[in-house]
Amino acid sequence: MDGPPGRIVSLVPSLSEALAVTVPDRLVGVTDWCTHPPGLDLPRVRGTKNPDRSAVAALRPDLVVANQEENRRIDVDRLRAAGVPVWVTVIESLDDAVRSLRRLFVDVLAVGEPGWLRTAADEWSRPAPQPASRVVVPIWRDPWMVVGSRTFAGDVLARLGLVNVFGTSSERYPRVDLAELRSAGAELVLLPDEPYAFTDDDGPEAFPGVRTVLVSGRQLTWYGPSLATARAELLDRVR
Repeated sequence: MDGPPGRIVSLVPSLSEALAVTVPDRLVGVTDWCTHPPGLDLPRVRGTKNPDRSAVAALRPDLVVANQEENRRIDVDRLRAAGVPVWVTVIESLDDAVRSLRRLFVDVLAVGEPGWLRTAADEWSRPAPQPASRVVVPIWRDPWMVVGSRTFAGDVLARLGLVNVFGTSSERYPRVDLAELRSAGAELVLLPDEPYAFTDDDGPEAFPGVRTVLVSGRQLTWYGPSLATARAELLDRVR
């Protein structure tokens, strides 16, 4: 291939949004879970965990973008074995996200650093508000699972001035009994709308006597254009 990739398939919702906003003419395929920007009208290649590799190859991509956490190693390996170049991100913090996105747009795609990324880097470099509050963030129920250690969401929490009660867990997304969740000493429970869609009627009732706040999963876990406004929007919800 001569020059930067001109046809890109994204297997990561965050990266799909970033590419669609920044280089819309180069994005040729996305997953069923790629919901932003609204109205994204591109061929779908099934899910992040079960992509249709034949459909990906049929789109003749110069590059497929994937993520270590969201996509399976076997799919990446088989795409590469079929001659499809795959660029895999490893994102466990905001700094990881900013560095990786800069590399993608500046070094790989040769379009320069997007304005939304510069804004996001500036916003998230601000000092964390004080005093800190102790928080738990369930991401699933039955069984209950929470944000643990070495996660992008965990770093977001810290930069919002929140102490993740399970931030020192040995697991990134530990399973926790509800009784342990209730007795963990949290002052705040954040309930995102993805991957489990917590709602006013599904989630808050499990934590009587503790402040619960519904938040956008996209603001908490996506590393794309939403990062430019996510800090202010999340602080408005949790403070």
